[in-house]
Order: sequence, then structure tokens, then C-alpha cells
Amino acid sequence: MEISYVKKIIKLLENSGIDEIEIEEEGKKIRVARNKNTIHTLAAAYPQLAAQPGSVAPTESTSPTHRAEKAFHEVRSPIVGTFYRAPSPDADPYVTEGQLVKVGQVLCIVEAMKLMNEIESDADGKVVKIMVENGKPVEYNQVLFLVDKG
Repeated sequence: MEISYVKKIIKLLENSGIDEIEIEEEGKKIRVARNKNTIHTLAAAYPQLAAQPGSVAPTESTSPTHRAEKAFHEVRSPIVGTFYRAPSPDADPYVTEGQLVKVGQVLCIVEAMKLMNEIESDADGKVVKIMVENGKPVEYNQVLFLVDKG
């Protein structure tokens, strides 16, 4: 894929209402996503995440009736690297969805330049969603986990 083609895709994303686009062409795949600090709407996939009264914020919905969804705390990657859920391939993951975590608890590792960087929780709460697959690359400031602080 030519860099000019990638730049056109980025410009298309910036000038449109879409948040993410993935294109596969001639065996090469590119995914471009907006990095947004907005409310995450997960209720469609996870109905148990619907907001409780008193902790809601309005969001747009594709359904005829608009609903309010709960905003979650985002744990973000402080570096570019490779995301690992466990300290070694045969070890249990540091955390799983639904698990309670405390500030300072190790959530994952991001490997950068052969250095294993432990990423710790910066909030107490319950891990609602793990946003990255094990062994996948992550970007600086990419959301790794959603934590319900409620």
C-alpha cells in the first residue's frame, strides 16, 4: 500500500462521521481509528453494562429509542509496543473481564524494544472490557481496558 493511499484514508476518516475503517487489499490490511475521549457504548454487546440512574450520559443510538449509557474509566497504553495479558505464554492472565482491580495492580505487559513494561491500574473498580487481543500491537495512548469505577 502506498503511503499516499494511507494518507487519503486518514483524511477520509477525519472528514467523515466514522470512527474506524479497516481495509484489506492484496493481502495487506490497514486499520485506522479515531482516538476519542468519549463515552463508550457497549450495551449492545454487553447488556449488563446499561447505566444506572445518576451515572448516565446521553449518547446517540442507531435504534429508534435513544438510551443513556455508562461512561467507563479508560486505562491507556503509555507506550507503543506489544500487548500481553500474562507474564509468560503458559501463565494465567493478570486480569480477566469482570475482575475487581485496585490502583497499582498489574493489568498487563506492553513489550517495547525487548523491555517488558508492567501496566498498572490507575483506578479501583471492575474490569468491564479488555480492548486489545493478546500479542497484538498497541499505540501510545490506546485504550487497553475499560474499568467501572462505580
